[in-house]
Amino acid sequence: MASAGPLPHDPAPPGWAPHVPAHLPGARTRSGNAMGRTRAGLLDGAARAFAERGLRGSTMQSVAAAAGVAKATLYNHFRTKDEVARALLAAELDRLTELAGSLPPSAALTLLADEVAVHPVLRRLADDEPAVLTALLTTTPQHWAALVHRLAAALRVDPALAELTARWLLGLVLQPGEAEARRATAERLSDLLPS
Repeated sequence: MASAGPLPHDPAPPGWAPHVPAHLPGARTRSGNAMGRTRAGLLDGAARAFAERGLRGSTMQSVAAAAGVAKATLYNHFRTKDEVARALLAAELDRLTELAGSLPPSAALTLLADEVAVHPVLRRLADDEPAVLTALLTTTPQHWAALVHRLAAALRVDPALAELTARWLLGLVLQPGEAEARRATAERLSDLLPS
């Protein structure tokens, strides 16, 4: 019987290469989709673990358990708990930016205010680990400028108004205040938005 190709223990003939489909930039692969789903599941588990135990009280094991995976799976994606926290923060920023961009700017302000004010991980850190929260929120001028730019694009406003809005939202992370006051401030800010 003829062999369709070299067996694993046979040396490959000269010039032979396995057929591997080329990956086009921007194209998704099944393995890429699975990795994305796994990463999203890990971040969901991290959010649950951090909301329940805080960042200091959580371990890589507790994050893996909350995600329903083996610790080795978590380590395949993240080396440290700090990496997990940064990835979770980045994912939440992406989610909020996408949500804000899909709404009229005035509704987006209210949504963003409520989201950052009641986010379970942010609330846990603000209440129990304010120094950790402050460290997570501290950023370089370049990252801040990028965040303001993203917010300006999502809200469809000029950079100065996006800067004001970003600073207001950052204040809500640290001190959310009452829902009525937050929404009243969002309404006042929306008066500054172009119609």
